Amino acid sequence: MARIIYVEDDPLVGEVVQSILTEAGHLVGVIAHGTLAFDTIAFKKPDLVILDRGLPGMTGVEILEAIRRLPGLYLTPILMLSAKGSEEAIAEAMESGANDYLVKPFEPEELVRRVGQVLRANNWKREEKATAAAEVVETAEAPETPAAPPSSVEHGGGDLTPELAQLVSLFRQ
Repeated sequence: MARIIYVEDDPLVGEVVQSILTEAGHLVGVIAHGTLAFDTIAFKKPDLVILDRGLPGMTGVEILEAIRRLPGLYLTPILMLSAKGSEEAIAEAMESGANDYLVKPFEPEELVRRVGQVLRANNWKREEKATAAAEVVETAEAPETPAAPPSSVEHGGGDLTPELAQLVSLFRQ
């Protein structure tokens, strides 16, 4: 189950997409205004954002670009869902950082499939980063530093535990 924010100013389309994705097991909130949506996304940090292009306040592409600039959100997967299916519209969204682009009208199964693909791809990236971080920690813990005294190490007027002294010596290498 993913927490999804869908930004759509057409209430009927919003309700249909919410229903399809809810039946697929996701929690979906629909927001009709671009600026409000961006503020909500920044606060809630959803698992996936689905954006329409034409919105009041901020366009879907403006929201997309703003999300990609924020350190806490830039990896959030984003699916553009729009009636604008020209090559230029798709290219603009993908170059701005969209993970995928689906043109309306769409088949419900295709929406569910694309949402699943984007979420799986994002989880793979997060798992890869977590594995890399674990390897860094494991490497940092591996070497023994015989120079570290058993109780503490005097450093700049403060005492360090043997573990911290070991990390400090690793950074000095």
